[in-house]
Amino acid sequence: MLFEITSFVVNSQFIGYRRMKLWQKNYKLNKQIEEFTVGADPVLDLQLLKYDCLASMAHARMLRKIGILSKTQLSLLLRELKHIMALDQKGKFKISKADEDCHTAIENHLIKTCGPAGKMIHTFRSRNDQVLTALRLLYMDRMQTIAGLLVKTVETLTVFKKKNGRTPLPGFTHTRKAMPSSIGLWAASIRDALRDDRKILKAALDLIDQSPLGTGAGYGIPYKIDRAYTQKLMGFRRMQKNPIYAQNSRGKFEAFILNALSMILFDINKACTDLIFFTLPEFGFFQLPDEFLTGSSIMPQKKNPDVLELLRGHYHALLAYEIQVKNSTVNLISGYHRDMQLTKEPILKGLTLTIMSLRIFELVFQNLQVNKTRCRQAMTSELFATQKAYDLVAQGLPFREAYQIVAKELFTKQTLDKK
Repeated sequence: MLFEITSFVVNSQFIGYRRMKLWQKNYKLNKQIEEFTVGADPVLDLQLLKYDCLASMAHARMLRKIGILSKTQLSLLLRELKHIMALDQKGKFKISKADEDCHTAIENHLIKTCGPAGKMIHTFRSRNDQVLTALRLLYMDRMQTIAGLLVKTVETLTVFKKKNGRTPLPGFTHTRKAMPSSIGLWAASIRDALRDDRKILKAALDLIDQSPLGTGAGYGIPYKIDRAYTQKLMGFRRMQKNPIYAQNSRGKFEAFILNALSMILFDINKACTDLIFFTLPEFGFFQLPDEFLTGSSIMPQKKNPDVLELLRGHYHALLAYEIQVKNSTVNLISGYHRDMQLTKEPILKGLTLTIMSLRIFELVFQNLQVNKTRCRQAMTSELFATQKAYDLVAQGLPFREAYQIVAKELFTKQTLDKK
């Protein structure tokens, strides 16, 4: 937290405040340096504001429990923290460059509105564990949203499979016709992949479901506080006990989350690549509604599957976020480093990108049209070559001989067809 608000007290009454850096000494920070070190936090932290308020409410209740805050002070703080969240919902709570981030902006507001009680909210808390806690709460909330979207998308795929599952579809290897398949088999492959992705996501949720609040700047708090109480209030399943590891886990946990998210977008990438291929006019197995397609500025005939191409491309963006997080936090000695701030933007972008992609992907399957006639017409004889070889095996022929007989038949037919 970069700013302290120093109060002026007359007759024991709080009457005003002025800002100063918490670390302020006998010099003034260079404005360009200030701008550079603040970075994008005033914008990014609008996403984090609610979660810092929730964590601060739990922390304030703990301070009251151990006798640091009075009942009146706690009531003041809780009231104002709720007010901040209400302002945030209306888009009326602003984070200035001077505030640097949401944590400072919240404390500044609390001191302005709650007087001395606001100056006590940071007791037994470092901005290090404060940031970790707010981020964990945000991650868990967004990941639960993603888990819910995975369930909905699986349900949509199940409905799509039930409606179209019996329709035959060529199976491809090496981008060439290989064996008979079906829309049901294809749709189920995507559904089953997303079910596995939900398990991977759950593993990431289980990992981060531990409260870092009370670990301070990475070396604990030299006072007896009730970490179990705040853990319970915030809904964490367990505490992250080692304070050094609490700091060291920043970057590691984010990378694991992004890896889990990348598995979701990996499977969306695969499905969209199939759909781009299968909606080619030359195949026409599937069609998207016109309102899902874009056009060309020069070619009047074009209807482009941009939505599928962007969904496909989002996997690569997410992969870049994961690499960015890992590279930002590797080769650092134990403890906090400002480099860790660079993990915030990619993880927030990754969570948002995954939520948006799942919503659009489900919408695609809700509206995807199947051309059953074109699917059946594509089921040409060569797709059944392996089945013919197995029929000969069933009559007692060794498989390799059966393979050669069928291959000779096919190649003879192809030669005749060319003539």
